[in-house]
Order: sequence, then C-alpha cells, then structure tokens
Amino acid sequence: MSVLKWNAADVAKKVIENDDLFILDVRNADAFADWKIDGHKFEYLNIPYFALLDGVEEILPKIPTDKDVLVVCAKEGSSIMVAEMLSEAGRSVAYLEGGMKTWSEYLEPIKVGDLTGGGALYQFVRLGKGCLSYMVISEGEAAIIDAVRFTDVFTNFAKEKNVNIKHVFDTHLHADHISGGRHIAAATGAAYYLPPKDAEEVVFDYTPLLDGTTVQIGASKIDVGALYSPGHTIGSTSFVVDSKYLLTGDILFIDSIGRPDLAGLAEDWVGDLRETLYKRYRELSEDLVVLPAHFMIIDELNEDGTVAKRLGELFVENHGLNIEDDETFRNIVTNNLPPQPNAYQEIRQVNMGKVTPALEEQTEMEIGPNRCAVR
Repeated sequence: MSVLKWNAADVAKKVIENDDLFILDVRNADAFADWKIDGHKFEYLNIPYFALLDGVEEILPKIPTDKDVLVVCAKEGSSIMVAEMLSEAGRSVAYLEGGMKTWSEYLEPIKVGDLTGGGALYQFVRLGKGCLSYMVISEGEAAIIDAVRFTDVFTNFAKEKNVNIKHVFDTHLHADHISGGRHIAAATGAAYYLPPKDAEEVVFDYTPLLDGTTVQIGASKIDVGALYSPGHTIGSTSFVVDSKYLLTGDILFIDSIGRPDLAGLAEDWVGDLRETLYKRYRELSEDLVVLPAHFMIIDELNEDGTVAKRLGELFVENHGLNIEDDETFRNIVTNNLPPQPNAYQEIRQVNMGKVTPALEEQTEMEIGPNRCAVR
C-alpha cells in the first residue's frame, strides 16, 4: 500500500468539515496528553514510536480500515517510519508533513461576513494553537488585528484580495505567541498601533492605541473603533468594527474569559477584568458578534470553522460572565488558573522588541495549546 503525505491544510479541512479521522500519534504520552490535533469526529491512538521499533503487528487490530488514518509525530520523521511500517503491513495511511510543528503554524482564513459598502471581515484561524487574527477589508484598503508571526500569510492574502494594508493593531502585548504586527507594518508602510499602557518597555516606535480611537478603513467608512478593556493586561483594548463585530482580544472568549496573571499582576488586574466584563461590555449592544483573539476547545468552532457568537448569547451561556459575587470571581480567576503558556515571559520580551530569537527558537517558544483562558 502507498503512504500518502498530508499537509496541515488537508488536516484543517477535516477539522472544519467535521470529517471522520483516525490519528495514530507516535509522540511521547506526556506530549500527547498536553496537546493534540483536535477534531469533532477524530479518534486517537497514542503509541510512542519507540514502542513500535520492533513492528506494528500488535497495534493493527486497533487501526480501522474503514476511515482515513493519519500518523503524527513532532517533526515528521518518526511518523514517516511508522506509516511505512503500516503500509508494508497492508494498510493505507498518511503522515502529517512537518508534524505537529507545521500544525502549530498553520492559519486557515475564513470569511466571517460582509461589511457596509462591500467590505468584508476575515478571521485567520490557527487551529493548532488556538490563535485568531483578523483582516478588515474595504475599498482597496485593509487593517489587520492581532497578527501572528507568519507575516507572509497576511501580506499574501492582501495581495490576493488586491488591497493595501494601511493599519495594523495589537489588542494588547501578547504573552502566548509572537506578534507579527510591527513586522507587517514595517514591510508595508502601515501604521502599527499598540495600547500605550502595555508598551512602556517596548523599544520600537508605534502609534498609541487610545480609548475612543477610530480609524477609517476605505472609502466606505468602515470604522475600527477602540474600547479600553483592561483585565488580561492593563492596556487591553477591544474593537467595534462596523457597529457589527466586537473583537475582544484575550478578555472574553466564547467558552471562557481571559486570565489576568501573565504579567505577574493577577491580584492587581482582576478588578479591571471584572469591570470590563460586567460593566463596560454590558453597556454594548447584545447584537454585537464577539470575535476573540483565541479559542481553547474545539467546541468553540462554528460549523463553518469560525469562532464567533453574539454577545447576548455569551451573557447567558458563558460561566465567566455569570459570577455574581466579587470575591468568588476573584478566587476563580486567581486561584484556579491553568498552567501558564510555554515561555510566556520570553515571548513578552520578544513582543517588546528586546530580543529577536532565531526562527527555530520562536517555534519552540510557541509549541503547545492556548493557555490564555480561565474556564
């Protein structure tokens, strides 16, 4: 039997279209338990590759013959070896090109909706990391919000859509992934905006993103309006786009809320977080569609692959928006925090411009799941 090579886009299609897939993950058990390729209809078998060096005969009864089978490892090599052994045993299988490394880096652009005057809003879904970036397009111009470090994805997409990138925003100083925002701005001549309260230690020039800032995108007057919303960081800023969409950064997610501790100031910022979620957002229209900067679990994806939900629905369904007692809220978001993101302190230093690691080191810094949320 032949061994097929799938790329990350092939796997993303399986996730978004809710297809069946059986994944044989040959990484170590702890790596698999920490982070895997999630899909609504995926099944898994985790057997470390070193346990298969003498052959795959013992696991053949566990490998289905009536659905696609994908072998996955960290960087590709081990999965090729195991896939070839399964092929020699008469099974048709595929391996993931580049392994979990490429899965972590892949971005799937999905149209969220049309905007006034013919504009459009796109969400870039980083399925392997839980990051969400955005591009607002109108009348030949574009604005990018919360871009990850793979800048070519955004600049190539802009070329494909025949638009010029004029503005680049970060909702806050990110701690779980390396931002591509200022690098896109430098390459395109766009203005780069960052909340000044998050930028006290940055070593590069930027345009201050202040509460109430409104930046017009294109001739159709699609406004990207800023709303100061601290809590995840002291400078966290949300955006209301075209009076339809609320981009919440890492403050509010579909199934969870942001964590206030990644700068070591959880006790100081938890009050800001509660005020943003329970006061500032409550003053907004419940018809706004929430578009966060991350998702945590596969169930947060809609049928079309987007991560989006009406604010009014989240007020009812999201547990983090329904904690009446202040002290209970404080305890939940300071005492029940998940593990912190991999290398988050170093990532903050990168996003301040203080260090510039090699590409391989950047990859290692970002490996692992999204850990920006409190559930």
